[in-house]
Amino acid sequence: MADREKLLDLAGSSFEIEDLLDYQSGAVVSQTLVDEEAVTVTVFAFDEGERLSEHTAPHDALLQVVDGTALVTVSGTEHEVAAGESIVLPANEPHAVEAASQFKMFLTMLR
Repeated sequence: MADREKLLDLAGSSFEIEDLLDYQSGAVVSQTLVDEEAVTVTVFAFDEGERLSEHTAPHDALLQVVDGTALVTVSGTEHEVAAGESIVLPANEPHAVEAASQFKMFLTMLR
């Protein structure tokens, strides 16, 4: 199903973010819900031990953990972020994400 169709299927209904994507063994999977000029919203599911290596992005982003626990490194400082917690990833600052356990996150990137 196309991302736009997925979003339209959700319009006007209540849903749990953690139910949008299933875990896959040994993988990081993602589903983009919104991809517009001003914002991108993506849901990720990480299997335990999986990671996104250190990188930078040209835009600020808000990472919200909805299930499990992540280790998020921003500019060399590691933060443990658990379900219900969030962290800002500043534009042009190096950051990485690692699954301390299986975890799901909601990432909102502001352009």
